[in-house]
Amino acid sequence: MNLSIINASIGYDGKSIVRDINFELNGNEIFCLLGPNGVGKSTLFKTLLGLLKPVSGKILLNGKDIAQWNRRNFALEIGYIPQTHSTPFPFKVMDVVLMGRTAHFSLFGSPGKKDRIIAEECLDVLGISDLKDKSFTLLSGGEKQLVIIARALAQQPSFLIMDEPTSNLDFGNQIKVIKQVKELKKDSLGILMATHYPDHAFMCNDKAIILYDGGIYRMGRVDTVITDECLHKIYGTPIDVLNLAGRKVCIPSL
Repeated sequence: MNLSIINASIGYDGKSIVRDINFELNGNEIFCLLGPNGVGKSTLFKTLLGLLKPVSGKILLNGKDIAQWNRRNFALEIGYIPQTHSTPFPFKVMDVVLMGRTAHFSLFGSPGKKDRIIAEECLDVLGISDLKDKSFTLLSGGEKQLVIIARALAQQPSFLIMDEPTSNLDFGNQIKVIKQVKELKKDSLGILMATHYPDHAFMCNDKAIILYDGGIYRMGRVDTVITDECLHKIYGTPIDVLNLAGRKVCIPSL
């Protein structure tokens, strides 16, 4: 499976925000999407999810235009993890994860034994099996985010689109989520993850796309794309990229 964006311009009401987008996401690959606020990251995600039509160009899932996929089959291939998720109802964690199985049900179907086994496996993969009987509303921010990732995994998609999954987490939980993202890549998932933290892209140690000034400013391996010059350009402040403890880190030049 592959998700391809070909000569696409995206935006609203026929007006482009980002133009001439070309990239392909494959399994066993992480693309970290970076760029300043308002550059079009969320618009790109909405377009990839089929919520917005591209102004021009094509978006293909396994060679077929996403507009031609029925929603159920599309949901079997692409999972989405939002920045935040809240529910006013005290669902148990297991029930939240089982919601990820919805695309696999018949019209009036309900979770069966197989669905529960898959949900339990997803909780186990993320190391949160002990939470399955707890109320989702009572969890910490980090725990909630891991549960939402488990829900997306229960969907058994080929690709995961993650919209700043660490944005509301403390430092420790940010690291836990990034570690899990790296582990998911090993299961042949293709992952597109937006982040405001270049260090997270270095931790994922795969590929990066930099959106800036209405297009893709840079794209490629993280260690070649994310440089002092690049970060200074897109964020408007001096940032040093240093090699520490065997990997690159970003240090603001104050």
